[in-house]
Amino acid sequence: MVFRESIDNWGIYAITDREMAGGLTHTEIAAKLIDGGIRVIQIRDKTTPYDQLLEDVTWVVRMARPLGVTVIVNDNPYLARDADADGVHLGQTDCPVSTARDILGRERIIGLSTHTRLQALRAQTLDVDYIGLGPIYTTPTKQQSYLPLGLPTIRWAAATLEIPFVAIGGITGENLGDVLAAGARHCAMISALMKAEDITAAARQFLRICHDLWREDDFE
Repeated sequence: MVFRESIDNWGIYAITDREMAGGLTHTEIAAKLIDGGIRVIQIRDKTTPYDQLLEDVTWVVRMARPLGVTVIVNDNPYLARDADADGVHLGQTDCPVSTARDILGRERIIGLSTHTRLQALRAQTLDVDYIGLGPIYTTPTKQQSYLPLGLPTIRWAAATLEIPFVAIGGITGENLGDVLAAGARHCAMISALMKAEDITAAARQFLRICHDLWREDDFE
C-alpha cells in the first residue's frame, strides 16, 4: 500500500472523468496519466454501476501500486476498501470522516474537500491526511455553491495550515504557475488533463511546470 508519506511527492493531483476523456475507462485514463509521470490519481465517477466501477478501479490499483502511484476513490470509502485503493476523498456532505476511518483503517489516506478558510481550519481537527481547497478559480467541471477563493487564500493556506492541501478548481496550464508560486505544493487538474488531445503529453507538461518552480525554490 502507498502510505501517507507519498503525499509530499504528488504535485499534480489528477482526477478522472470518463465523459471528458471521450468515454475511456478509468484504467485507460490512468495508464495515460501514469505514462505522463502522475503520482496520484483520484477516480471520480458518480454514474457507473458499483460492480462495473469496482472492476475498473481494481485494475487501476493493480497497475498503479507496483509503480508507487497513489489511487484515491472519490466519495465512497466502501469502494476504496473493496478495490484496495490507497484512500478516499470526501466532500462536505459525504459520510463523516470518522465513519470513513472506521471503514478504511489507520493506514489508508483520507482527504476532505474544503471551500472556506474556516472549513480548512476545522478540517485540521479531524482525522484527515490532506484537504482539498477550492475552488481557486471558476470552473465548469461542477456546479459551485462557493465563490472562488483566489490566490490570496492559497498564500494564507501555505502560511497557516499544518496539513497538506491540494488546490482545486479551474486550474489550467495557463494559471498553474501562478497557483504554485502562491504557495500550493499540489494542484488538482481535471478538464485540463481529461480534455487534452494527448493526456500523457499534458501530464508531462504540467509536471514540468511544477518541477521547474520547485527547482527555483531550492535556490532561493
